[in-house]
Amino acid sequence: MTKKEEAKIILSEITKMFPDATIELNFQQKHELLIAIMLSAQTTDKAVNKITEKLFSDFRTLEDYSHASLPLLESYIKTIGLYRNKAKNLKKLATIIIDKYDGDVPDTQKNLEDLPGVGRKTANVFLAEYHKIPRIAVDTHVSRVSIRLGLAKKGDSPLQVEKKLMKIYDKSQWISLHHKFIFFGRYFCKARNPKCKECPLLNICKMPVI
Repeated sequence: MTKKEEAKIILSEITKMFPDATIELNFQQKHELLIAIMLSAQTTDKAVNKITEKLFSDFRTLEDYSHASLPLLESYIKTIGLYRNKAKNLKKLATIIIDKYDGDVPDTQKNLEDLPGVGRKTANVFLAEYHKIPRIAVDTHVSRVSIRLGLAKKGDSPLQVEKKLMKIYDKSQWISLHHKFIFFGRYFCKARNPKCKECPLLNICKMPVI
């Protein structure tokens, strides 16, 4: 079986398992999506949704974040990892978007990645979710799944994994693939105690734990 054939089977089987996989972060406004993604770094989406319920209710505009004191912002997000650094980035990000982009979140990869706290993964997720621009955002789940299933190699950087997936799969599949791989990694092919014995891809997996 060729790598392309294996890749097709992998996506097909994961799609059967998680046909409705989608972003799990809650948001209503454009800037809220970017903020939620930024806050989710090294933190679960569930934990982020818990804090953004009140955060987004009390901070409705970018000006609210820009004018807020760091201690106040920290008090809203202190239950998630790296909250002090994230509070600083949140305040700076809001100020830059107001001053440089007239209050509208930029829509290019470069301009997004120039914002404090916004790396390639965050920019990719934002562009894919809000603008429906084909992107594969590689987080720990996507990376782990890709390596275990032989779509990438152990030790590959997130960018290397991203490029390999983009080469294997058609651009029209990128956004949905990202979500399905995340769900597969988050709920099934976990870092610890993966459900290998129940996995339909066991014969393809390069790193089974059985």
